[in-house]
Amino acid sequence: MADMGDPKTVLHHYLQATREDLIWKLDGLSERDARLPRTSTGNNLLGVVKHCLNIEAGYFGPTFGREFPTPEDLVPTAAFDEDPQADWYAREDETKDGLIDLYRRVGAFADQTIEQLPLDAPGRVPWWRPGGQDVTLQRIIVHVIYDLTRHAGQADIMREQHDGSIGWQRGSSNVPDGYDWPAYVSKLTALADRFQ
Repeated sequence: MADMGDPKTVLHHYLQATREDLIWKLDGLSERDARLPRTSTGNNLLGVVKHCLNIEAGYFGPTFGREFPTPEDLVPTAAFDEDPQADWYAREDETKDGLIDLYRRVGAFADQTIEQLPLDAPGRVPWWRPGGQDVTLQRIIVHVIYDLTRHAGQADIMREQHDGSIGWQRGSSNVPDGYDWPAYVSKLTALADRFQ
């Protein structure tokens, strides 16, 4: 069992859990359903996963002088010149299973950085503004957890809108069993309507 009193172990645990929760939101979805835009700005579940894997590859790679072993699998920086949303959707030649596999490989790569370096290891984020580019591993782990959890929240809502699947973790939904959701929504609507 991991030493949850160790700060690095705790941070790593929550990063890994968030990563797995994001991947879990794709369970049982067809290629079409995983790719289908769910918001007016085109957010889609597979795109969120692709964005997050590229985030991790960047922050736990070049920031600490490391390169992902197969950089051609990632969205190259030059792609953003043509399409600033290049990492937010799966191309036709990419598949749901392929991107999940890639995320697992990126996760293993990120985990190596975390395991090999102390929390105070210096890094440099070249795409951040000048004067704020120098970081530590601890700051980057916290930054990536913050980023990924925001996207996990997006994925939670998009999946619920798609097929009603709810929950924050595989095997632990964190919502009451047998709850009367229509009655709950009616109650909240009635409360809101009092403020018209």
